[in-house]
Amino acid sequence: MVEALPRILVVDDDVTVSEVVARYLERDGYRVEVRADGREALDRALAEPPDLVVLDLMLPGMDGLEVCRRLRAIAPVPIVMLTARTQESDRILGLDLGADDYVSKPFSTKELVARVRAVLRRAQGPLDSGAPGPGRVHVDGDLEVDVAAREARLGGEVVGLTAREFELLAFLARHPRRAFTREEVLEHVWGYRYGDTSTVTVHVRRLREKIEPDPAHPVRIVTVWGVGYRWEGVAPREAAV
Repeated sequence: MVEALPRILVVDDDVTVSEVVARYLERDGYRVEVRADGREALDRALAEPPDLVVLDLMLPGMDGLEVCRRLRAIAPVPIVMLTARTQESDRILGLDLGADDYVSKPFSTKELVARVRAVLRRAQGPLDSGAPGPGRVHVDGDLEVDVAAREARLGGEVVGLTAREFELLAFLARHPRRAFTREEVLEHVWGYRYGDTSTVTVHVRRLREKIEPDPAHPVRIVTVWGVGYRWEGVAPREAAV
């Protein structure tokens, strides 16, 4: 049986932008659907979740931030935002709502395709070469990170993580006591070294809110001032199953 090509939903009310993006994504081997209205796009994504959404923030019907928020609350579909907004607060808000990455307009179409490819690879493919074997489970107190299942449990309950959040958690957990700069985290988890490191900062904050006993005073993912982040853990140990 031939495996179906990944399906991408492009949401942008600028016809020229959506047509160019769709054409380049199709050249890269993806099936593409295009929607220009935010509410219509959300309904379509919920009815038949795509493999990834390329989402503009400025949309009629429902703005991209609200689409992102509602979609992320229901489905773990990877989201790459498109925005012409220059304020950092808008980008951070989108990341806070669950977007995996963003590209600012005007953008290089090749860069966008590369970002889409990287997000899909991390969401669907194996963890990077530094990952342990497929039967590895990282255990830290009441937190279990199952690499093979791509699942985290806290106190026996599944933690609702996006694909990017799980990738970040697994990367840090399998390198205990090692400090990484934000640029290094960007390279290992996002697949590129140069970019806006606020993406890393926001994802770390979101992850802390989900796995830390007290997110305001993190003990698992600690900040190394002047460097970046380090996995400390409340009870560092590792179990192979």
